[in-house]
Amino acid sequence: MRQSTGVNELVAIDLPGAELVSAVLAAWDAGDAVIPLGTRHPSEHKQQIIDAAMPTSLIDRAGRHTLGSGQEVEPGDAVVIATSGTTGTPKAAVHTWEAIETAAFMTSAGAASTPESKWLACLPLNHVGGFSVITRALTTGAELEVHDQFVAAAVEEAPDRGATHVSLVPAAMHRIDASRWERILLGGSAIPADRPANSIATYGMTETFGGVVYDGLPLNGVSIRIIAPSGFADRETTGGDAGTIEISSPTLMRGYRHPGGTVSTPQWFPTADLGSLDAETGMLTVFGRSDDLINSGAEKVWPADVERCLKALTSVADAAVLGVPDPQWGQAVAAVVVPGDKRNPPSLEMLRSAVRETMPAHAAPKFLALTDEIPRTSLGKPARHNLRELIISGHTTKSDGND
Repeated sequence: MRQSTGVNELVAIDLPGAELVSAVLAAWDAGDAVIPLGTRHPSEHKQQIIDAAMPTSLIDRAGRHTLGSGQEVEPGDAVVIATSGTTGTPKAAVHTWEAIETAAFMTSAGAASTPESKWLACLPLNHVGGFSVITRALTTGAELEVHDQFVAAAVEEAPDRGATHVSLVPAAMHRIDASRWERILLGGSAIPADRPANSIATYGMTETFGGVVYDGLPLNGVSIRIIAPSGFADRETTGGDAGTIEISSPTLMRGYRHPGGTVSTPQWFPTADLGSLDAETGMLTVFGRSDDLINSGAEKVWPADVERCLKALTSVADAAVLGVPDPQWGQAVAAVVVPGDKRNPPSLEMLRSAVRETMPAHAAPKFLALTDEIPRTSLGKPARHNLRELIISGHTTKSDGND
């Protein structure tokens, strides 16, 4: 990748696959920064991202268009990536050349990638999980193959053309022969415990330019700390106590785009996730997003734990769990389930009994909604606002139990 001096424009690129990569390289050669858009996203969502990022121009199949409401970037800025916006309006995270190049070398070392490796980019390129594959390959000199989207049959053929490394979400990995790859980076949603030995569970976000914790351990140069809830005497926790995960990394974004300039990121970035650090090994355990935690009658329930229990049942093909308002308990555990056999779907009491066999009684779901498919984001995360609509719509079974 080359850096050159220019007018520091921010160019939004609405092109698929290899066309996007070519447009990105041309913009970088001109000294501009880029923001990739999702070609399959509705126009309203694209407009939300444009409003948040304030690009100065847009490139699509019709050509290049000047956007009058745009705002230039600072020298050294390379790419702006929009956050997923699953819990609100997308934010526009600004990353510098220094950050993305550091990320490329750090993650290549963590994934045992060399200039002789070949990366496949098949995740959405408007998200950091897909775009960082491009920058990793271009920076380190590895080969690169780009797909417009994940298609299992096409991904299966990529190793025949020499592809050795790929980034995937767990749902996609289960649709291919994982043994054909040297390394698979997994991220975007809950990582299964029974994943292949050649896979790496990554933890990171748009603001860190992707994964910076591999298999529970921070990459070189990355520091993790756990911040106790408000009211504790010691702000930083020790001994494996749970709290908010904060990250310090050379790959951190410069800040979020705002009218008038970018708001700088603090040295320690507070995530929206809760977790703990093992006092002896330094291993990070991520429990989930703080706003996903269910508080039912002062008892804490992690949706991912209940989801794993439900998915282990032969009567359940897929499941997602969330908290819904409850006048007595504050929140109640609700399950949205895809039946393994639509002709004989599981009952709420069946699921409650299964959960109570391995988990506390308060974790057993009190509501059940059956569906043909769990609504998910493009990175495989449950779209919880859509899940709530399924529960609220009334197509549910409710338990009268108070446990």
